[in-house]
Amino acid sequence: MGYDPANPMLDRITDIGPPHYERFFPPVIKNNYGKWLYHEIIQPGVLMHKSETGDEVYTVRVGSARLISIEQIRELCDVADKHCDGYLRFTTRNNVEFMVDAKAKVQPLLDELKGRGNRFPVGGTGACVSNVVHTQGWIHCHTPATDASGVVKAVMDELFDYFTTMKLPAKCKMALACCLNMCGAVHASDIAILGVHRKPPMVDDETISAVCEIPLAISACPLGAVKPRKATNAAGQEIKSVSVNAERCMFCGNCYTMCPSMPLADPDGDGCAILVGGKVSNSRSMPTFSKLVIPFLPNNPPRWPEVVQAVKGILEAWAKDARKYERIGEWAERIGWEKFFEKCDIPFTIKSVDDYRLAYDTWRTTTQFKFTSHIK
Repeated sequence: MGYDPANPMLDRITDIGPPHYERFFPPVIKNNYGKWLYHEIIQPGVLMHKSETGDEVYTVRVGSARLISIEQIRELCDVADKHCDGYLRFTTRNNVEFMVDAKAKVQPLLDELKGRGNRFPVGGTGACVSNVVHTQGWIHCHTPATDASGVVKAVMDELFDYFTTMKLPAKCKMALACCLNMCGAVHASDIAILGVHRKPPMVDDETISAVCEIPLAISACPLGAVKPRKATNAAGQEIKSVSVNAERCMFCGNCYTMCPSMPLADPDGDGCAILVGGKVSNSRSMPTFSKLVIPFLPNNPPRWPEVVQAVKGILEAWAKDARKYERIGEWAERIGWEKFFEKCDIPFTIKSVDDYRLAYDTWRTTTQFKFTSHIK
């Protein structure tokens, strides 16, 4: 018979697909599903949800890295077994949430987490810097222009106090994508770090005809910058290869995805861009895309000081000047983007003029835009 959404497991004959999510609900969640009246944040990192049945569930949110070890997962499970009847959940921002059904169980859980050192920081709620959504970076991705976990670690070490408290004007969602294919949420985050390549891919004529499908490498380019050509290898043989029109290349790495003989990574050309002002929320103003404010900062592992300084400067300028509940993009729109660049001590360059619409009417590029002289 056909699929019955009311009985998703009915007549199921294979183990293909995930098990139904209800199997992983804590009893208090399952018993009150769809009956929640309201929720409130009772302290940083601790939420209380109230049901129309009178039941309460208390959630303790713990910051976590995106890439974690088996040992840490086991430790998380130990905490859940001891305090939460074995239940926990991961949020979309890589937090871990422990849920208990009584207020008396909250403090013992907090004491347990604190007793395990700094590995389980409680926070990430309300007017704070949320845990950073990020991609895989140098650890796993094949086209990164920067690392992901390393940059996020360096940034959040500096902004840690803003994760465990709620003293900012509003929430601040941060994201990192290690290249402009943007597997992360950089296009709609308050502050975003984007890995950028600045040099076109190299072409290895020695291996390209052996390891690549030339038509795939050509068709993978969204701007038609890759064209077929004849080449001669070291043995003097004529082979099929490609050429790259650097004028058209936008350094996306799609060709390298299709063809390993077209590497893009470069220690001098790769680095980070900073974008600000995006959000998904629709509560006080429309959702907005992020805007490019710093086109390039160098990769300086392991601590990325230039990136950390730039992100912290933007965050603290906003925190000092914004109104309550005003997101970073809303603040910039209110004071004007000229003042945003001035207050954040960022030079406005021609590379900052455009945004995703690829039009010349963005960034207030009329006579109304006043170029300030804060950068000498």
